Amino acid sequence: MNTIWQAQGQRIHMQEVGTRDGLQVEPVFVPTEEKIALVDALSDAGLSKIEVTAFVSPKAIPALRDAEVVMREIRRRPGVVYSALVPNVRGAERAIESRADELNLVMSASESHNLCNLRMTREQSLAALTLVARAGHAAGVAINASLSCSFGCPMEGDVPASEVMDWCDRLVHQLGVRGLTLCDTTGMAYPGQVLALTQAFRARWPGVELTLHFHNTRGLGLPNVLAAIAAGADRFDASLGGLGGCPYAPGATGNVCSEEIIHALELMGYDTGVDLPRLLDAARRLPALIGHDIPSQIAKAGRRLDLHPLPDDFEAIRARALSA
Repeated sequence: MNTIWQAQGQRIHMQEVGTRDGLQVEPVFVPTEEKIALVDALSDAGLSKIEVTAFVSPKAIPALRDAEVVMREIRRRPGVVYSALVPNVRGAERAIESRADELNLVMSASESHNLCNLRMTREQSLAALTLVARAGHAAGVAINASLSCSFGCPMEGDVPASEVMDWCDRLVHQLGVRGLTLCDTTGMAYPGQVLALTQAFRARWPGVELTLHFHNTRGLGLPNVLAAIAAGADRFDASLGGLGGCPYAPGATGNVCSEEIIHALELMGYDTGVDLPRLLDAARRLPALIGHDIPSQIAKAGRRLDLHPLPDDFEAIRARALSA
């Protein structure tokens, strides 16, 4: 029987969110030309989708105030989807004018988190996103919806799976989405829960492109990815260097790290389509850009078989050992 430990070249689509989800929480402004170069490096590394930026108010997220310039000036690689988060119709218009391939719309499965994060009830968010989706469809741009707190809310605790499925149903049918992302916004997911929710989604909407978005807040990022794969998922968000985090959940550290997840999956025989050395080169640029270290262990230690040179006196050590 084939298992997650015997992947036999199964394709897993890795989708990068670091230039949006990661950079938006950084206190420093990464220069526009550096953002463009970073996206281009991610394209060259072979990521399936890149969430380039967010078309939001510069007052709300000043780190992404250059969204139009970045989206227009990146180098487009055939086959890569260049996505943007948009909160409202004006944001959608800006993203469409800037040639985004996909609009990513966000609301929460939790009423408390939706109010804290978006300043709206869930019903108000759905009504607003319906107008955004309509604008995207009119322009021929694909729509993805991301449902935050699908695996738990930092203020309410568990969100019943039935409630998550109900909101998924409304997003699928009311917004006409091509894809839907189940988000573990503050790292509360665990493998058994992930397995069950992913199986339920795949059974109910087999034609909808499902993405899983995990955080590694409690060290369960990789186990959750493997549980989702066992349940039939093949698309995952991840963040270069492990950057990111939710500002409305103290201690909620970054997204699962792109290079760590890809390194692990490739060792298990999965095909991610990603050039890992190129991705690591991109990750190692980050500390100089953001002014601090990054969580990524692979960026520090290298890949499993990135070996170290023998010490200069190795032959002398061996000669002494053999003569003893």
